[in-house]
Amino acid sequence: MSTASSDPNAQSPASAPGPHADPGDQEETYFEGSPPLRALAGTVLLCCLVSIAFIALAVLLIREHVGPWWLILSVIIIALLIPVIPRIMSKSRRYRITNYRIDYETGLLAKNIDTVELWHVEDLHFHQSILNRILDVGTIKVISKDESKPIMDLKGIPNPRPLYDIVKQRVIAVKRQRGVIKMDPG
Repeated sequence: MSTASSDPNAQSPASAPGPHADPGDQEETYFEGSPPLRALAGTVLLCCLVSIAFIALAVLLIREHVGPWWLILSVIIIALLIPVIPRIMSKSRRYRITNYRIDYETGLLAKNIDTVELWHVEDLHFHQSILNRILDVGTIKVISKDESKPIMDLKGIPNPRPLYDIVKQRVIAVKRQRGVIKMDPG
């Protein structure tokens, strides 16, 4: 009596889909994008308050007829530009997390991209403040053996817990695949 399946389409446990599956040569993207604006809720609130203060200053300058017209216009322009700062901050960071690597892109006009291969990852940390839990964003801190970027804070990740769990399992799978063994001294 044979215990092997006679179904030619049956997958072996090693080739079954999931985080420990043999990924072949296909790179699968788990997350790609910038932090959403809600991840910068504190900065948005602060910028709005500062903008309101600048508008109040402009109104005061107009009402009291203090200063030249260009000063008042400058204060108004600054008041209108301040709320754009959080959007610029959000768009100046971009993450791409796949089953093999994490790319961390920074910059708005000039770009820097740091890449950490998952088999270099030593540890992952997950953080979500109470406000982040309400807004469904969080931070995943990646600690690796990578010399150029040993600590990578992926801030403002939307729906972060499932992504954290997937990356944690992929790190284990990739290390097994490459034969990387962690040895504790002692």
